[in-house]
Amino acid sequence: MKIKPLDDRILLEPMPAEEKTSSGIIIPDSAKEKPRVGTVIAVGTDEDLREKVKEGNKVLFAKYGGDEIEMNGKEYRILQRSDILAIVED
Repeated sequence: MKIKPLDDRILLEPMPAEEKTSSGIIIPDSAKEKPRVGTVIAVGTDEDLREKVKEGNKVLFAKYGGDEIEMNGKEYRILQRSDILAIVED
């Protein structure tokens, strides 16, 4: 099954949560913060959005933005344009 977002929405795969701190302390699942950076998998049909955000971009998104979905054992998020805060460049 394939998901194709519509209008001003994007589909992204969140980055995995940190397993350890920089000093080596293991973070339990209950204390992990949900990641706020993800890789864009698909971009909706909005022309302006398609010019700004491309598949493969890493983006920073709002803490409570978008809808979480699970497909084939992987977690994804569908976000609206207003939930995207920035494009992350390495």
